[in-house]
Amino acid sequence: MSMNSPDTALHTKRAFAAAWPICLGYLAIGMAFGVLARQAGLAVYQIALMSCIVFAGSSQFIAVSMISSNAAVLSIIITTFMVNLRHLLMSSSLSLHVKGENKLMLSLFSYGVTDESFAVNLGKFLGHGWNIRDALVVNHTANAFWIFSTIIGGYAGAFIPSGSFGIDYALTAMFLCLLVFQLRGSLFVLLSVISGVLSVAFYIMIPGNLYVILSSVLAATIGVMLKKLYLRHKIKEGDQ
Repeated sequence: MSMNSPDTALHTKRAFAAAWPICLGYLAIGMAFGVLARQAGLAVYQIALMSCIVFAGSSQFIAVSMISSNAAVLSIIITTFMVNLRHLLMSSSLSLHVKGENKLMLSLFSYGVTDESFAVNLGKFLGHGWNIRDALVVNHTANAFWIFSTIIGGYAGAFIPSGSFGIDYALTAMFLCLLVFQLRGSLFVLLSVISGVLSVAFYIMIPGNLYVILSSVLAATIGVMLKKLYLRHKIKEGDQ
């Protein structure tokens, strides 16, 4: 398919449309991160460099928080690594939909996998008609907005007081919005509740950020088991 063909233009347009809600969220959250990072003592170029290399909002917020509290470098590295382990789970799910692609395309794609792009791309892949080029547009459009917004926030950080405009809650608000878009049936609602309960329980019982991984893995396992039971029930009903 030619890069200048009407089909390519249509695919690019729909990919931009899919990325737009993420970009709006990133604009607010990225600016919030930039403000907090600047107040933590990072220069604007350091904020931009972190956004380019890490590109993971939650771990960047955690890193800045730990920098503010003068945590050891090794502790920051280990903590952000543990928080980002969930990307292994997301990448495993997405890998089923990008089989046969060359390593360059997969490398470009994997760089842009975040919670938000995962949620959008997985839903599109499951709906069919979505390919890795569409996913790349989503990933890297979101990436560009994230870098841009964190830089803007970095410059604004010198003038905005800490905690102003509710910036501390921007990340939570976007995750809630993404969750709502994923609730496509009663099973999804049930698993969301289970995941939330497990996350809170593990947070109380287990120190550090391991609770994120444990609750995600356990909720996903329960989801697979419930789906299998549901399919078996439907098959039995069909036999009767």
